[in-house]
Amino acid sequence: MPLVPTQPESPPADPRHDLLRRFTVARTREHLIQTGLMACALLSVATTVGIIAVLVSQTITFFHVVSFREFFTDTEWTPQFEDKHFGIMPLVCGTALVAGIASLIGIPVGLASAVYLSEYAAPKTRDFIKPVLEILAGIPSVVYGYFALVFITPYLLKPLFQRGLGLDVGVFNAASAGITVGIMIIPTISSLSEDVLRAVPRGLREAAYALGSTRFDVSARVVLPAALSGILASFLLAVARAVGETMAVTIAAGRTPRLTLNPFTDVETMTAYIVRVSQGDTSAGPVQYASLYAVAMTLFLITLATNIAAQFILRRFREVYQ
Repeated sequence: MPLVPTQPESPPADPRHDLLRRFTVARTREHLIQTGLMACALLSVATTVGIIAVLVSQTITFFHVVSFREFFTDTEWTPQFEDKHFGIMPLVCGTALVAGIASLIGIPVGLASAVYLSEYAAPKTRDFIKPVLEILAGIPSVVYGYFALVFITPYLLKPLFQRGLGLDVGVFNAASAGITVGIMIIPTISSLSEDVLRAVPRGLREAAYALGSTRFDVSARVVLPAALSGILASFLLAVARAVGETMAVTIAAGRTPRLTLNPFTDVETMTAYIVRVSQGDTSAGPVQYASLYAVAMTLFLITLATNIAAQFILRRFREVYQ
């Protein structure tokens, strides 16, 4: 029989080649992921830079016509009237009035909710209450505005309430808007403060309990001072949210810029003015339209200063535990 030539056996695959191939694929995947994440970060930075560039350019155009002194010292804001005044103080006053009322309501309630969830509530109770509180943050602000008109304002308009205060309450007023915004910022304060309180080491609580402290003593004298920096930062972030709130304030507070501390009269905030001008009643050329960007720039600087103050408080008063 003729001999059938046999094929030579192929050498065994080198496992180092397979390992190198998998390593190369993994490195390529990691590089793509890193590039995508960097692109997202750069996109957010570019968006911020673009917003600031637009605000600065339009604000410079506005201040070519209106002086800084008039803008920051005049007590009237009537850019759409024949007798034009460009004093931003009435808008700042209305914004501060609404944000102040919101802080008086949202800060105590939010902090009390955070202390209860962190120190008093059972796990099942916390798991139920915290998502319900966070639902408030998901409700559109325009819904809050109509809630203020149909639920809060009618109580303020009741004759017994008005006679008791001796004040005339308007349909649109800063008190109604402030109460509504105060409800809106409760989830921010409650969620952030509760996370900060739960981050306090358990050993501090147990040491206080070992010395005979009650639960209230531990909460008020141990946990709250230890988490003070984070709590103050949550307050400032919530105030920044109150200052920048738009639709609820636009609907409930009114559209009359005035320099007043009466919370039961109608006022106009900076955000409400931006909404009013942006509705298309003003053409894009005149100084009235440029005033929109000047107000927006002022609002941006206020919120930026608030965020910087929050970051400073976090760094300055942060407690570090081993």
